[in-house]
Amino acid sequence: MLRALWKEENGFIISAELVLVLTIAVLAMIVGLSEVAVAVNTELNDVSNAIGSLNQSYAYTGFRASTFCDGKSKSHYAGSRFNDSVDDCDLNNTCELVTGTLGLTGDERN
Repeated sequence: MLRALWKEENGFIISAELVLVLTIAVLAMIVGLSEVAVAVNTELNDVSNAIGSLNQSYAYTGFRASTFCDGKSKSHYAGSRFNDSVDDCDLNNTCELVTGTLGLTGDERN
């Protein structure tokens, strides 16, 4: 019985096929996960561009109240205004993804 087990070679063929199939599966998984990482980075870059392009300016007008007869001012407050200027981080055109931006055309970079 031990001699028959020693001479049997069927297990070698199955394990060689299994090693080949598992190697191909692992390589395919690595390529797939790499593409998922590129897609996630691209979408996060789009989200950061959307947040950077938000206009945070605001303004409110003043108010003045005066008496009808005397023309005296009862109360007033001045208006205010803030303009959101463009910062370095607002225009995200220097971000290099996993694949880089050297192979992209001008339309694809913006």
